[in-house]
Amino acid sequence: MVQVQEGKDGVWPVALPSCLGVALDGKIAVLTLNRVAKRNALSDELVLGLQMFFSTIPASVQGVVVHGAGDNFCAGLDLNELKETNTVESFETSVIGQRLNDTIQFCKVPVISVLHGAVIGAGLELAAATHIRIAEKSAYYALPEGTRGIFLGSGGSVRLPRLIGAATVIDMMLSGRTYDAQEAHALLRLSQYLVEPGEGLAKGIEVAKKIAGNAPLANFSVIQAIPRIVEQDPQAGLFTEMLMVGVAQGDEEAKQRLRDFLERKLNKVQRS
Repeated sequence: MVQVQEGKDGVWPVALPSCLGVALDGKIAVLTLNRVAKRNALSDELVLGLQMFFSTIPASVQGVVVHGAGDNFCAGLDLNELKETNTVESFETSVIGQRLNDTIQFCKVPVISVLHGAVIGAGLELAAATHIRIAEKSAYYALPEGTRGIFLGSGGSVRLPRLIGAATVIDMMLSGRTYDAQEAHALLRLSQYLVEPGEGLAKGIEVAKKIAGNAPLANFSVIQAIPRIVEQDPQAGLFTEMLMVGVAQGDEEAKQRLRDFLERKLNKVQRS
């Protein structure tokens, strides 16, 4: 992988804080949360850096793999930065977190998260906003907000019940229950892939490269349309689906791929 130097021609277009690392592996950007001493807890600097990263993805990048340095993905908000705030200030903080995870969910390219160690609170909210989650067997998940007198504030109360069920989210928040990687994968279907410790990043890059081999407009259509369709009533969803069929199949690259497929199929029939 090639380490990115920000602000130079052909690499990342903006400067990012030191708590984020970016490397390029072909068309894939590997994004590293780098606050090891804080178990990659989300500081204000890190949140704003993530917002900047996902808002400035260059056209040469066709996928993002995000993971945590050290032994953890993300242990939630950096509670050392929390202070007594009034309602307006709390509201504004929540808006920032929600905006970040909306930006990730509706990113112009697929985003894969590699989960290991602590995936807690806001860290789980962040993971829920990604399109594909790869869990190492060391991962564990918790939503301790209720036990700490706070509430999910970065869109998790919307996304997580849709992923793992409202009853599970309520139990985790009220009781502090923790799920290990295998439980969350098998029972909750929180992750799409489960791998051995240390294998997550390689798997994430492998999956991202495979996805990057698709027609870019097809990938864009999937990640933009599916989350919206599931929120619509059936008739509106069916109409959106029809629109996306036209968008995806109207792309010249998609047309060429279909022609190539049919030609290979015809040649195979003729040889048999």
